[in-house]
Amino acid sequence: MKATMLGGAAASLLTISAFAADLRIPPAQPQVVIPPFTWTSCYAGVQAGGGWGKKDLTDAVGILSSLPGGFSAANLDVRGYMVGGQIGCDYQFAPTWVVGIEGAGSGGNISKTTNFVVPGDTASFRSTTDFLASITGRIGYAFDRWMVYGKGGVALVGDRYHADDVAGIYFFDATENRIGWTAGAGVEWAFTPEWSVKLEYNYYGFGTKSVLFTDTTISGVNAPVNIHQTIQLVTLGVNFHARSGPDW
Repeated sequence: MKATMLGGAAASLLTISAFAADLRIPPAQPQVVIPPFTWTSCYAGVQAGGGWGKKDLTDAVGILSSLPGGFSAANLDVRGYMVGGQIGCDYQFAPTWVVGIEGAGSGGNISKTTNFVVPGDTASFRSTTDFLASITGRIGYAFDRWMVYGKGGVALVGDRYHADDVAGIYFFDATENRIGWTAGAGVEWAFTPEWSVKLEYNYYGFGTKSVLFTDTTISGVNAPVNIHQTIQLVTLGVNFHARSGPDW
C-alpha cells in the first residue's frame, strides 16, 4: 500500500511539474527604442514663389537725357515670379539648435515697364530680372519636426533692361549680372522622416551699379546709367532629406 501511495504521489508531482512548465513566464522581450527625430541630413528640393522690388535708374553722365525724347531718371516697382531649387546640408549639434549651408537658384520674370511723357515724345523703360542665385548659411531652432531659422549670405542676380521712345529716335538694350547680399527667415516642417515643406522670405540687396546701355539703331552710341535695385521674395518649397543610419 505504501508503494501504491508513493507511486501516486510521484505521479502527482510529475503532473504538477508538467503543468507548471506549461505556465512558465516567457522571457522579457527587448524594448525597441525609437531614436528622436533629427534635422542632421543633406537635402535637395524645389521651390516657387512671388517677388517684388525696386529698380531706380539715373542717367550717369547725361548721354541718355541729351537725346531727343531722352530721360534722366526712372523708378520702377517690379513684380513677378521665380521657380527653382535648392541643395544643402544641416547638422543638429544640440537638442534644439541646427546649423547648415545652402545653395539655391531660381529663374523667372520679375519685371515692370514704365511709360512717361518727355518734351516732344513718350519714353519707355523696362527692367526684367531673369534669375536669382545665392549661397547662404543658416541657423535654426528646432521643435522636434518643426524648425524656425534665419539665413544670410552672398547673392547673384541677372537682369535685362530696355529703353526706347515712341518716335523711334533711340532703342537701348543692356544686360548685367550683379553680386550682392541676401538675408531671410523661414519655417520648415518634416511631415515624414525624408520629406519636409518650408515657407521662406528673403531680401536681396544689390546696391547701385553703372550699367552700359547700347543703342541698336545708332552705331557706337552707348549710355552708362546708374541702377539701384532691391528684391524681396517669398517662396514655398519641398525638400527630400538623405539620411544615414537607422530610420528615424
